[in-house]
Amino acid sequence: MSIVAKSIVNADAEARYLSPGELDRIKTYVASGESRIRISKILSDNRERIIREAGQQLFQKRPDVVSPGGNAYGEEMTATCLRDLDYYLRLITYGILAGDVSPIEEIGIVGVKEMYNSLGTPIAAVGEGVRAVKAVATSLLTSEDASEASAYFDYVVGALQ
Repeated sequence: MSIVAKSIVNADAEARYLSPGELDRIKTYVASGESRIRISKILSDNRERIIREAGQQLFQKRPDVVSPGGNAYGEEMTATCLRDLDYYLRLITYGILAGDVSPIEEIGIVGVKEMYNSLGTPIAAVGEGVRAVKAVATSLLTSEDASEASAYFDYVVGALQ
């Protein structure tokens, strides 16, 4: 949910008009719209490169996940691991566009630890993979845009810990 929708829902629940602080936050959100769209477009347009390079970084840093017995061992399981990294990148673009972590939380974080634990997937490795996605993705952005995007990557990593 965007800050606009969230502000309206909160104000309506209290049967009040938006406060000056809420209106200022909405003004900032609207003003930052062009940069949020630009960041999301760069990440979306480069998703294959980002995931490929992040996967290479992850597998170099964590060879245990692609070794026999590892959760990403074999072509099919490696593809599944990369698919998951792509999924988190997509969620992050949703958060960036919304200017809020709510879409990330609501769509893809609730229950993720339990799911990975039930599959025997090392959560630390997934977090390391998202950190690699962040490193590659932010290298494609200006320092200002990278700073904006980093908070969303960090949110996902934090949720995986």
